[in-house]
Amino acid sequence: MIYTPRGVCSRAIDVEVVDGIVTKVEFVGGCSGNTQGISKLVVGMNAHDAIERLRGIKCGPRSTSCPDQLSYAIEQAMK
Repeated sequence: MIYTPRGVCSRAIDVEVVDGIVTKVEFVGGCSGNTQGISKLVVGMNAHDAIERLRGIKCGPRSTSCPDQLSYAIEQAMK
């Protein structure tokens, strides 16, 4: 599923969750190294664990971040 993040540089997050496991994460836009890194770390994780670890992370003065937005994308993909 494609999630449209809010309040961050990334324009889209492509996420797949199969049987409660995150199987795919691809960011469109954002800080390339950071988004590639977080994608590699999250793939293979239990979706609930990933959400718990990522939710609430902030980027500088912003109230959200790409990892925080990824937590919402994973949550949507689970539905």
